[in-house]
Amino acid sequence: MKLIHAELLKLATLPAAWIASALALILPAGVAALNARSDVPRGVDAGFQDLAAGVIGAVVLGVVAVSSEYFAEGSESGGGRQLTTSLTVAASRSRLLLAKAAALAMTVGLLALVSSAIALTTSSLTGTTISTAELPRVGGVIAYWILTALLAASITLVTRSGIIPLTFFIVNASVVSVSFLLSKVTRWANYLPDLAGMRMFLRDLRTSFEIAPVTGGLVMGLWVVLVAGIGVTVFTRRDA
Repeated sequence: MKLIHAELLKLATLPAAWIASALALILPAGVAALNARSDVPRGVDAGFQDLAAGVIGAVVLGVVAVSSEYFAEGSESGGGRQLTTSLTVAASRSRLLLAKAAALAMTVGLLALVSSAIALTTSSLTGTTISTAELPRVGGVIAYWILTALLAASITLVTRSGIIPLTFFIVNASVVSVSFLLSKVTRWANYLPDLAGMRMFLRDLRTSFEIAPVTGGLVMGLWVVLVAGIGVTVFTRRDA
């Protein structure tokens, strides 16, 4: 618990983490407000589709939670890295990573819950009807955000830099979804982590192959376990 508390404090001191949190809260609500002015029918995913945009904030949090360990500190601190201090305090590298994952999941989960409340309320106030029967889908949103953040963090463990994962995830989430394009070519693309994970809260992805919400969550979870396993192996075996 002390390690988890320390990791939460680390996140709280990172300016990028505060920017990521703002993005996670503002983007879905902003998209919901813009979509409310559109004449295009929203369909069964009205309100929930807007929450996919907020995952960018979760990605940034996942990346900076790991990449910040490798930032060189100022000359007044000896020019060292946070990772050196973290490894000195933690009993083992595995426990450090578990604490970091727990702190990240707690933070992203809370943001996803608050963002869902704001975005769905915005959609309701602007005329989109969301029944109480649809509210359990918020759990899918929370799971999707957490798994995406953990996936981004795991990739950053391998690269030790946030440039590659940030670029890929942000472009994939905001500009063009590589998984969605590939799904037009092969049905197996539906089992890629982002497209499978979105099944947990979206019902109309308009692909040629449908996956049940629970199955989509399990598939994304397996991807996270696989990539995290690679990241942990690399992190525990190489020099700091």
